[in-house]
This record gives sequence, structure tokens and C-alpha cells, in this order.
Amino acid sequence: MEEKQAPGWVFYISLTVLLAFVATGIILPDQLAFRAEQVLEFTTRHFGWLYLFITTGFLVFCVGVAISDHGKLRLGNEGEEPEFSYPTWLGMIFSAGMGVGLVFWGVAEPMSHYVAPPLGQVPPQTPEAASLGLRYSLFHWGFHQWGNFAVVGLAIAYVRFRRGRAGLISEAFRASLGSRVDGGWGHAIDVLAVVSTTFGVATTLGLGVIQVNSGLAAVAGTEFGIESQLAILGGIAVVFLLCALTPLERGVRYVSDLNMLLAAALLLFVFFAGPTDFITAAMTNAVGEYFSNVIGMSLVMTPYTGGDWVERWTIFYWAWGLSWAPFVGSFIARISRGRTIREFIFGVIGVPVALSILWFATFGGTAIYFEMFEGAAISEAVLAELSSALFATLAQLPWSGVAGILTVVLVVLFVITSANSATFVLGMFTGKGVLNPRRWIRITWGVTQVLVAAVLLMSGGLAALQTLSIVAAFPFMILMVFMAAALLHSLQDERRESELRERAMRRGLERLLTAELAGTAVVNQQDPDDPGEQRGEEDRGSG
Repeated sequence: MEEKQAPGWVFYISLTVLLAFVATGIILPDQLAFRAEQVLEFTTRHFGWLYLFITTGFLVFCVGVAISDHGKLRLGNEGEEPEFSYPTWLGMIFSAGMGVGLVFWGVAEPMSHYVAPPLGQVPPQTPEAASLGLRYSLFHWGFHQWGNFAVVGLAIAYVRFRRGRAGLISEAFRASLGSRVDGGWGHAIDVLAVVSTTFGVATTLGLGVIQVNSGLAAVAGTEFGIESQLAILGGIAVVFLLCALTPLERGVRYVSDLNMLLAAALLLFVFFAGPTDFITAAMTNAVGEYFSNVIGMSLVMTPYTGGDWVERWTIFYWAWGLSWAPFVGSFIARISRGRTIREFIFGVIGVPVALSILWFATFGGTAIYFEMFEGAAISEAVLAELSSALFATLAQLPWSGVAGILTVVLVVLFVITSANSATFVLGMFTGKGVLNPRRWIRITWGVTQVLVAAVLLMSGGLAALQTLSIVAAFPFMILMVFMAAALLHSLQDERRESELRERAMRRGLERLLTAELAGTAVVNQQDPDDPGEQRGEEDRGSG
């Protein structure tokens, strides 16, 4: 049931900023793209290193909290049962997290690295390039990415379900800012979260639309271009806006379950219809190399060569994840009531990463196999259009037409899940933290997401999507550092409060035990079998 909470300043300020961006993109699309590129160049040149350090720090922070005593705390009342079953919970996390990205990049990234190896470390189109490509794909879709989501999700879930406060980003700062989160500081934090979320989700909408357009071009011969993409975006918008009118439990939940079934069916089909032995061997090799080199990959830059590979790939991925963090983190928090902190963190950064590894090994490994040993021209498809790489790979398998249609449906459902979930989250942010925002607020944010995605597609397609992700993520990344510090402060305060309660309880028990022992001693001293005591009683009676 939706909650009757009127929107406040955060709603109107955020909407004004985003509509101003949309108007600029419609009136001056070339100038918008040019200015965004300038800001991107400045950000990556001067602060690229900061993305690497902070993202790695978030992962270390999450693991540290999970294995500490704080990990035993429950996000809710003690003994409270989780709202969703474990499989459904994981399915909703995975679908709202990176479903569209996995489908888009599952073949495109390993093959891109095969054609142009990371940092020029090995010759292109060699076995070494293939191995390096899979390793970096696992790295970019591994623990770091989900660590970003876990930080925001845990902070919001803690203040919402453990402290009983509103599910707002600003509430995570109450431990450090106090009552100032109820004023201008809190509003500014929430506005930044809304803008970052909208740009992050719009990036995913754009990627999904491009992927659907590519799939329809491969399956049905549809023209690939901006006109087709805007038409696809409009059709998807109608569907997810209708879904946004339904409660979360009936809308996103069932669509995400269907997502997982279709994704599992496609994954199993490619795994068994493709080069199964090669896939398992490549996955084993890639996992080993990932864990062996994760520290070096986490903090690599190119100061001696001046290359831009790190900016185009690693920093883009970290920035995309950071811009998604308010949305994905808030959505994960919304569905995680009743989980312990340890279960939350390992569920968020563990299971999705395992699925990502299996996905990239299956799809990327299949593409590499057909390229290297069967003479397929998948690398040419990657160079021509990244989004076509997956369908060029499926064409090498039996029942490729059916698999292509299934993939298009899967991407559409992933996009619907992400956009629908985002309408709830944006409604929460701008509806003063209510868990079930009013319908017209959800519809407003759904339309806004579509408009921003349309502007980005018209302003440069994939390049514009990547550029805006990096630029929009930077201020929120800094905000997340203080959010993590505030969360740690709150956890430490709760532990001190718990220790004080335990000491007070022990002192009370000690006093009670002392009183009981004293009473027993008095009774023993007045033992009626003692002759002296009996004579005393007789004397007092006669007196």
C-alpha cells in the first residue's frame, strides 16, 4: 500500500536540475557532449587515481565489517525473519544490480581485450590476450563493483531497520551531522543521490536499448540506429511505467524471478551447447589469475606511457558502479530486512560475483573459442558494433534464432526490472523515505529516467553514456567515504551502548545474587535447631 507522504524540497530541486539537463540536451546536444568530454578529461586526469583507491577501500571496509563482531547484528529486530526467501532475495539483487551490463558486456569485453589487450601487456589476438581479457572481465565485474553497492545498501538498511529512521541517504549521516541532516545539508545530500541515481540508471537504460536494437537487427533485420533506439526506449518505458503502478511485491519481485529463470536457461544453453570443456578450463584459469593479480589490477595507472586504457575501462566501470550505488544500494536495503550484516555483505559481494564469473567464462569463453579455433569473425563484429558481439557468438551455436529471441526478451526484462526498481528508490529519496511512494511520484521519476536516457542516446550513444557515468559519480563517491565513516561510527556507538547495558545487567544480577546470599546467611544464623537460639527464643517469650 502506498504511503501518503507529500514530496518536499528534494523532489522539486532534483526534478528541476534533471529537467534542465534534458532541455539542454534537446536544444544543444553537441555542446552538451563537448562540455561533458571536457569535464571527463579534467576528472580522469587529476582524480583517476582516487577512483581506484576509494573503490578498493570500500571493498576492504565491507569485508572488515562482515568479519567483525558487527557482522552478527540483524538489520531489524532481534529474531526477525527476512521478508523475502534467500533465492528471491538474490534474484532481485542480481536483476536490479548488473543484469543489463552482464548481457551487454558478457562477450563484448573479453573480445575487446582480445583484440586490444589491456595496457598493451601482450600481443593482440594471441592466447595470452585471450587469458588477459577474461581475467580483466572478472576483475571489472567482481568484488570491487559489488562492494560499492554493499556500502550504500548497508548504511541505509542499518538506519532504516536497525534505528527505525527514514530510508534516506542523508539519514546515514545523522551520526556525524546530527540534526543538520533535517535541513539544508541533508537536502543537498539527497539531491546529489537522486541526480547520481538518475544518471546511473539512464546509462543502463541506454545500454539495454542499444543491446535490444542490436538483437532485433540480428534476429528480425531491424535497422540499427538512433531512431530505432528511441522507439525501443519508448516501448520499454510504457511497460515499466505500467509495472511501476503495482506494489513492489507483485511487480519487481515476479519480473526478477522470470529474469533469473531466463538468464539461467540462456546460460545453461550456451554452456552445454558451446565448448563446455574449454569454458571450464578457461574459467579455472581466469579465477586463479584474478585472485593472484587482484591487488595489482586494483591500483594500476599509466603515468609512464600516458595511455588512457585505465580511464576507458576500469575507471568507467568503477564510476558506473558508483553512480548506480544509491539506486542499487537503496533497493537492496529495501529488500534486506531481517538479514544479519554478515549475511547481507557476503550475500551482496559473494553470490552475484560467483554468477558473474560463470557468466563471463561461459559467454566470453565461447566467443574466444570460436574466434581462435573455428575461424568465426566475432572480433570483426566487436570492432563494428560492441552490442552485436553477443549475437555473433550465438550465431555459432545450434538454435541460434531461438537463443537470440530469448536474449532480446531477457534484456528487455532486465531493463524493466532496473527502471521499475529505480522508480521506487527515487520515490523513497524524494518522498521523505517512505517505503511505498505515491504512484504519481513513481511515474514522474520513470518519465524523467526515460528523458535523460533519450538525451544521452541523442548526444553520442555509448560514448555519452560512459562519459556521464564517470562525471556524475565523482561527487557521490566522495560522499560515500563520509557515509562509510558515519556507518562505522554508528556501529561503534551501538556496540558501546550494548556493552553498557550488559554491564548494568551484570551489576544488577550481582546485587541480586549478593542479596540472596545475605538472606540465606541470616536464615542460617537463625537455625531453630540451635539450642542457644532456642533458649533465646524462650527467654524472649517469657519476658
